[in-house]
Amino acid sequence: MSFLLIFSTSCFGIQEVTLEADNDLHVVNTSKSNYLLEEVLTHKFETGPIDTMHVFGYYRAGIEMDFEEDDEDLTYKFNSINAGINGKFKDGKTTYEARLRFNPQHDYSFIQYLPSNIYLARKVTPNNTVVIGHTRTPVGYEGGMSMTYLPFVTRSQIGRNFGNVRKMGVRLKGNYDLIEYDLGGYSSDTYFQKFFPGAEFSGWLTAKPLGKTDGRWGSVNLGGGITSGKNDIDYTVSGAYAGYEYKNFSANFEYAYADGYNGAKKLTSNKAEGFNTTVGYKITPKLQAVARYDQYIPNRNLKADIRREYSAGLNYFIKGQALKIMLNYVFCQNDMKKDSHRIILGTQILL
Repeated sequence: MSFLLIFSTSCFGIQEVTLEADNDLHVVNTSKSNYLLEEVLTHKFETGPIDTMHVFGYYRAGIEMDFEEDDEDLTYKFNSINAGINGKFKDGKTTYEARLRFNPQHDYSFIQYLPSNIYLARKVTPNNTVVIGHTRTPVGYEGGMSMTYLPFVTRSQIGRNFGNVRKMGVRLKGNYDLIEYDLGGYSSDTYFQKFFPGAEFSGWLTAKPLGKTDGRWGSVNLGGGITSGKNDIDYTVSGAYAGYEYKNFSANFEYAYADGYNGAKKLTSNKAEGFNTTVGYKITPKLQAVARYDQYIPNRNLKADIRREYSAGLNYFIKGQALKIMLNYVFCQNDMKKDSHRIILGTQILL
């Protein structure tokens, strides 16, 4: 069993931050990340090229109790301690972010793990933005998105193994009524371990067939992408995604196959595969129920090693995504080791 307490005051991905709120900060848009004290912590400059600067912090810690049969383990962890700034320039087209992580990481040195999002983004047309810097790459749908508005406390298995990693590069992001794309070239280095060990391409394309219907029948997203590069080994990850949302209901499915991968967990030549499906329903504007089936094969040469996770959860949006409580139950069924259970209690705060 696992109990996890999380405090979060910033988000992970590149996104346009909007705040839909009334006077008591009751944020109604839970599909976007919002900040509780954005106005208080934002300074507007009268002179110079910078228009605004928003100061934020990010703290994530937890008490975890994992158990298998006749085996329990209780630990306390600092999952993430971040601080940074973001804002926009006076040209009205350029935004920036510089964020650092201060939590200890056993696999990397303090300096290697320190840089998080560090980028400049410029809108070159009304629908296209060029981003230069250190950002999370679009390796899969969930693997490339901000953790702030994930339906569960943890990512899916393909999301946390194949993706969930930042790299230095240049990308083009486009957003139209019927299509979105994110195309970029990067250094294949992760966590500043080597200077340009190779090149990587990562791209994701999403079709929105109901994009011109004003949401009358909900929204449909059909996506797919590929990430391919070289870092001592050649690796390629391909994936597909389908999602539907209508009023209070949401459902999605994601599949990914890797012939080697270079994600947050490690660099490996293993051929791996996985898929997951998630459904959600907002019982009230503040309370959402979610369920997920998640299957992962870390090495297709060992097909007996199939890892399945059955998850159920509740999300309570006190102030939208700016302040919410998450309760997850996860049953882990592994073919090569004992099954286990986990309960995760999480809290998210964005300032």
